Amino acid sequence: MARVQVPEADAIVDQEFSVLDHGFVRLVDYLGGDARIVQAARVSYGGGTKTFRQDRGLINYLMRNRHTSPFEQVVLTFHAKMPVFVARQWVRHRTARLNEISGRYSVMEDQFYLPDSAHINAQSTTNRQGRDHDPLPPEVSGELRNELASEQRAAYERYEDKISRGLAREVARINLPLSLYTQWYWQIDLHNLFHFLELRLDPHAQYEIRAYAEVILDIARRVAPLACEAFEEHRRKAVSLSGRELDAVRSLLGGAEGIDDAALRAAAEEAGLSGKAIERFVEKLRSGTQS
Repeated sequence: MARVQVPEADAIVDQEFSVLDHGFVRLVDYLGGDARIVQAARVSYGGGTKTFRQDRGLINYLMRNRHTSPFEQVVLTFHAKMPVFVARQWVRHRTARLNEISGRYSVMEDQFYLPDSAHINAQSTTNRQGRDHDPLPPEVSGELRNELASEQRAAYERYEDKISRGLAREVARINLPLSLYTQWYWQIDLHNLFHFLELRLDPHAQYEIRAYAEVILDIARRVAPLACEAFEEHRRKAVSLSGRELDAVRSLLGGAEGIDDAALRAAAEEAGLSGKAIERFVEKLRSGTQS
């Protein structure tokens, strides 16, 4: 089987996409694309080349029914530069392979993340791990921003001083702040990339890692546009209901036995569903199945 080549992806290989103030993401290499996903899915029964419409339908079927292994056939390798605190959230996704710059071998670069005023917010009163939506007053955020910058400069000056006095790099680095930029090569298959994106594009995720996730999704769209379209439809924009939540929805509709199928079909059509998708929608509300 010939290597899958995607002209849209080839066009951006090694191109840097800026993120935050000093960060970036670039696609170093990729293996496979939408064509590889459908080839892998059809291998069990020897299906040949299909139409674009059939490929889209198959990829949507795979995503909707969580048949994940065909998506694992597509692999993307990224070079990314991000603040250390973003990297520590990012590395929680243990299904990738990475190699990070080492502060033992190299003198760390004098670059730190400094949030702009729009992202200097008070602690949220409803979310223990997040910010308020609204930024602090300009005079307060400006003062805090200046303090952050001053503390970053001082930390790096002390780091350089310790190195100049002969201290080992691996020791000199230990007081550098989490705002310091680091870099790595990060390789992941498309199935696990979608899991990363589902979590890190969520509005509850920290702004800075969401900024990287948005750029990564845009790059992934160049590699596998149909798969990314299916991801957005069936994962990113979808909602999973618990049993009790589904019962509540049924109750609003008159109970499982009182659901007006005609009204549901009309609503589904208005939302853009058609054919089998409408019947699946009605069946989900009747039986609670997630297929």
